[in-house]
Parts: sequence; structure tokens; C-alpha cells
Amino acid sequence: MDYYKILGLTTNATKDEIKEAFRTIAKQFHPDKHSASPKSVRDGATLKFKQASEAYEVLVDDHKRKHYNNNIRSNRTNQGYGYGNYGYEYTYDNRTKRNYDYYGSSRKASVSRAQIALGYINSRAFLLHLVFAGAILSGLAVVEIGRDKIWKMQNSGKSFEEAMESIQKTKVNEKE
Repeated sequence: MDYYKILGLTTNATKDEIKEAFRTIAKQFHPDKHSASPKSVRDGATLKFKQASEAYEVLVDDHKRKHYNNNIRSNRTNQGYGYGNYGYEYTYDNRTKRNYDYYGSSRKASVSRAQIALGYINSRAFLLHLVFAGAILSGLAVVEIGRDKIWKMQNSGKSFEEAMESIQKTKVNEKE
């Protein structure tokens, strides 16, 4: 995605020109302005507004702009996560299977099992599984406690083991 093209600017645009171009596009494509429009028009305007916002975020920051300009010059197009998405400070190029850090240097993409496990532990799915397992264990504990209470109410003075022994003796006596 060419941020300069989205904002209608050249690569030597000043910060004031970037701000003015963004304001113009934001006024034209802001989602609130198209709230009564048909869905296709509303979706198109929202997409253009998001693209312009992303372009503005990168081009107005000197450090991000320098990094972006270096990527354009070296002809590394980002086909992975997208610049700035999710707060990552690196990008991933699907063609070369390489990560590019914030400063544009590349390294072979590799993820350890520990990184995968840590990612899962920090995910919403892990928390949901943890809550579900906790609910099941709590339910089992309640059933166990309830079973013991009911046993004691019905068989005062006898333990479960004693009752099983008396049943075994009764079965043996019936066979004889």
C-alpha cells in the first residue's frame, strides 16, 4: 500500500501538507458522514478512511516515515501483517518468509515452542479454557461433597468401606 498515493502526496511532502491531505480525506470519507448511505458506499468510505488514517500515522511520525521510505527504496513490499497493525514493531513478508524489524533489517522467521506456548497462555482462548476447567472441577467438588453428606445422612455411624464389607458378607451368606 502506497501511503503517499493514498493521501495524494509526493515523497517530499511536509508535515503540514500531510496533515492537510489527511484532513481533506477524513472529511470526505469519515464513517459518521456516511452513516445513512447504502452499505457498499459506507464500507468503501470506511476502508478509505482507515487507509488514510494508517498513512497519516506513518507519514507524520519522522521515525516511522524514514522506515517506510527505506522499505519503498529497497522494494520490500509488505504482504504480511501490515505496518503498524496490532502494535508490532516488525513486519513479515510472505514472499521471502522473513521478518523485518522496526529498522528494516531482516532475519529468518522462526518461532520457538516457548513463544507459541506464551502466545497461547496470553490469549483469550486460554482464559476461556481455564474458566471452563475451573467450572468443571468446582462442579465435581460439589458433587463429591454432596455425595459424602448424603451418605452420612443415610448411613449414620458406618463408613463406605464398612458398608461394602457388610454387603460382601451378605452375598457370601446367600450363596451358602
